[in-house]
Amino acid sequence: MNKFRLQSIVFVLTAFMLGCNEFIMIGIISDIAHQFNVSIAVVGYLVTIFATVYAISTPLITIFTNRFNRFKTLMVLMLVFLIGNTATALAPNYFMLVVARMVTAAVAGSIISLIMTFASSVAPMDKRPALISWIFSGFSIASVFGVPIGTAISTAYGWRNAFLIVSVISVLTLGLLFWLLPRQIKQVTSSLGKQLSLMKDLRVYDGVVLVLFGAAAMYGYYTYIRPLLTTELGFSLSSLNWLLFLLGLMSIFSNQLSGQLASHGGLVHMPKVYILEIALLFILPLTLHLAIFGLVVLLVLSLITSVLNSPIQLHFLNVAEQDYPQSIVLASSLNSIFFNFGISLGSATSSTMVDVAGVHNISFGAGVFALIALVMVVLLNRAIKRYQQASRSHDVEF
Repeated sequence: MNKFRLQSIVFVLTAFMLGCNEFIMIGIISDIAHQFNVSIAVVGYLVTIFATVYAISTPLITIFTNRFNRFKTLMVLMLVFLIGNTATALAPNYFMLVVARMVTAAVAGSIISLIMTFASSVAPMDKRPALISWIFSGFSIASVFGVPIGTAISTAYGWRNAFLIVSVISVLTLGLLFWLLPRQIKQVTSSLGKQLSLMKDLRVYDGVVLVLFGAAAMYGYYTYIRPLLTTELGFSLSSLNWLLFLLGLMSIFSNQLSGQLASHGGLVHMPKVYILEIALLFILPLTLHLAIFGLVVLLVLSLITSVLNSPIQLHFLNVAEQDYPQSIVLASSLNSIFFNFGISLGSATSSTMVDVAGVHNISFGAGVFALIALVMVVLLNRAIKRYQQASRSHDVEF
C-alpha cells in the first residue's frame, strides 16, 4: 500500500473520529440525563451548544493559527481534542460536561479544515474530488455505524465508555497523522485583513450562502426524521434503527456521488439537483399516508442532500489557491462553518413549523430553503462564468 493511500485512509479516519464525537450525543442523551438528574431537554442543548461553538470558533482559530506551521498546529489541535473528549467521558457534573463539549467543538472544525488542506496538498489533481468525497463520507460512516455502536456501548456499559473509545480512536489517529503527514506544506502567511479578503469575492460569498441554505433545507425535515418515520409513515419503533441505517447508507452513497459530480462539471449540475430536491420536499407531505412511497421519497432525498459537498469544497479551495493563497485554510473551513449555521437555521425552523403546521408539513419550510439554495447556485455559476470571461479577456490583452 503506497503512502498516498495510507494518508487517504487516515484522513477518512479523522473525519470518522470527529463525526463519532459530534453525533454520538444523539443516541445517549437519555443516559446522560439520568446520570446527572437533569431533563432530556437540558441535555439536548448540548447539540445546539456544540454546533454554535463549532461554527464560531472555527474561523477564529483558523485565521489566528495561519502564521504557525500547519503540521504542528494540527498536532496541538488534536491533543486539545483528545483532552476535551476524555474530559467529556470523565465529567463529574453537567456543567463540566458542557465545558468539555465546548472545548472539543472549539477545535473540531479547525482540525477538519487542516485535514482538507493537507489532503489537497498531497493528492494529485485528478484524485482530489474522490479523496474529498471520502473524507466527507467519514462523517456519514460515523453516523451510520459509529452512533449505533456508541449507543449500544452506552446502554450496556455506560455512556462514559462510549467517549473513552473515541479517545482511543483519537490516540490512534494522532499517531498515524504524526507518522504520515509531511512536516512542511506550501503556506502563505498574512494579516487578518488579507485572509478575510477572500470573503469579499462574490464566488465565495454566493458559495457560503448556498451552503447555509442547502444545509437548512436538509435539517428543515431531517431534525424530525424519527416522528416522520414512525408517527407519520407508521413504521414501528423496532424497525426504526434499520430505517435510519438505510438512510445513513444513502448518505454515504450521496458523498460518493458528490465526488463523481465534482469530477464532471461539479456546480454546473447542481441546479438540476436542487430542482429535484424542491419537488421531493413539496411532494413529501402527500406521500406520508403511503408508507413505502414516503420512505422512497426520504431515501432519494438522503441520496441527493450531500451532493453539494465535494463540488463546493473544491470550488472554495480552487478560488483560494488561484487568487487568495493566504486564505487556503480559511477557505477549506467555509463549508463546515456555514453547514453548521445551516443546521441551526433548519432545525430551528422545523421546530417552529411543527408548532404551527405539524410534523407532516415541515418539509414545506425545507422546500423554501432548497428554493433559495437553487437561486444561490444559479448566481454562483453566473459569478464563476463572469470571472472566467474576465480572465480570458485579460489574457488576450496581454
